[in-house]
This record gives sequence, structure tokens and C-alpha cells, in this order.
Amino acid sequence: MNQHPVIRLRAIEPEDLDVLYRIENDRTLWNVGATNVPYSRYTLHDYVATSSDDIYADRQVRLVIENAEGETVGMADIVRFDPQHLRAEVGIVIIDAYRRRGYARLALADLCSYALDVLHLHQLYAVIDTANEGAVNLFRHTGFQEQARLKDWLFDGHGYHDALLMQSFL
Repeated sequence: MNQHPVIRLRAIEPEDLDVLYRIENDRTLWNVGATNVPYSRYTLHDYVATSSDDIYADRQVRLVIENAEGETVGMADIVRFDPQHLRAEVGIVIIDAYRRRGYARLALADLCSYALDVLHLHQLYAVIDTANEGAVNLFRHTGFQEQARLKDWLFDGHGYHDALLMQSFL
């Protein structure tokens, strides 16, 4: 019997500070996003405390991904929200121990539904390192299409990597 995982996207709570701290300070993830400096616990606590959970005010929405057992398995982000053009960048991070179980696929599908049905966005996009085959396949499987190859777009501290601009119209 093939059992599909169950996930839930929810707002970040103060209790999520330790997980957020670990994810944001995981240097292996810095080359897949815009972060390249460690975040202090104070900064992240302040973010959680002052976030309005309003995409128009914050220009972003950060959500926790939970499995059926209520365990935090990752984070999902809608960032760089552009209210004029109704588009935003999307990102998914799954904690190592929970990878390759289908959580990212479900979270991205739910995030796309949320972006369309609740936020009324027209499109989502992602910038993905071409070497990150898992992420490229995840986004393709969820209906994102490759729009451009960005030469030397990402720097990991040692060298430059090409990236794919992938886009989904909702």
C-alpha cells in the first residue's frame, strides 16, 4: 500500500525559533537563497515577534511545514512580493532528516494553491542552482517551467553557479 505523506502549512510561532535559527544558519543552504551571513537568535526572535503575517505589509510570508504527527519538517516562503504585478518568489527548505519523503512536493503544491486562492497572485517564480537536480525536478513536477538560464548567478563562497529562472502562472 502506497501511503502519501500529509502536511500542513502554518504561520511561524515563537516556539519555532530554534528550527528557524538552525535553518537560517545552515551554511549549506546559503548558496540556494539570498542569505550569506548568520542570523542572531535576537534578530530572528524580533522577526517572529514583529511580523504582521500580512504580505502587503511585510512583502513576504514565511510558513512552517508540519507533517501529520505535528513535527516541523521544513519551511516554505513567499518572498519578494510585487503587489503591482501580483508575483512573488517561492522557496522550500526541508530539514535533512525529512527529505525524500514527498513533503516538498506537497508543500509546494499547497503553497501554489495558497498563492492563487488566498493571495490572488498571478505568478510565482524560483531561482534554482542548475546543480540542484532535486529542486529543479520538484519545481518541474509542480508545473513550473524553465524561462531562462542565468550565467554565474549564484556564488557559494568558492565559485559561481548557473541558475534556472523557473516560473508558474497560477
